Amino acid sequence: MQIENDVYIDEILKNWKGIIMLYRQFEEKNPVLLLDIQEQKVYAYPYNEFKSALNEISQESLKTQYEEAIANDNFVIFVQDNEKKEFRSYTFTKE
Repeated sequence: MQIENDVYIDEILKNWKGIIMLYRQFEEKNPVLLLDIQEQKVYAYPYNEFKSALNEISQESLKTQYEEAIANDNFVIFVQDNEKKEFRSYTFTKE
């Protein structure tokens, strides 16, 4: 995937201030974030709760991505676009 051509990166950056503010509220719990494109809202979920809502393959993928993100002082954010039926995950630094 080429990040510079990824419309969802633009959406994340557009909502960055709110994303970081929400993450900081729950930082000690290392939440998984979700940006809903249609609602233009960001949600924070406990890792286990978010993971349990995924299918088995996605759970394994999230586990690997999440563990690596936490080890590197990063966080995981998902973007949900119901109109385009897209559900993607990204890892970002907290800074």
